Amino acid sequence: MGKYIIFKTDSASARGWEERSMSHTGALTDIIAEHYDSSNAPLPEAGYRLREYHRIERFASEQFPDASTHSRVGDWEVVRVESYFPEILGGHFEVIAVCYCRYSPVKTPLEPLPDIQSTSDMREGEEAIV
Repeated sequence: MGKYIIFKTDSASARGWEERSMSHTGALTDIIAEHYDSSNAPLPEAGYRLREYHRIERFASEQFPDASTHSRVGDWEVVRVESYFPEILGGHFEVIAVCYCRYSPVKTPLEPLPDIQSTSDMREGEEAIV
């Protein structure tokens, strides 16, 4: 079991609304991101910021040319969280959380992401980090 965490804008007309569309229909949405979390980490709280991922050409990998190379603490900040707990035990999620976010720009540095390793890159005896 895990957590399904939905990050939405606090206002339907929030910045960037015209760029957020559902991939299967093209309909506009106020959903910024969705996370499926099976860790023991707590739910995000007010003040939590989503990370942004960027691809900088000169750092791109030949093996994974479309992968992100850097990340930064992003401009969307959680302002409130609503948690919903399923009535039926044994379902897919122990909690569904809706995190309402506001656009609050910050200047944060880009940080390099670790190199991607495929299982073919690993030496005998090494374990993949997931």
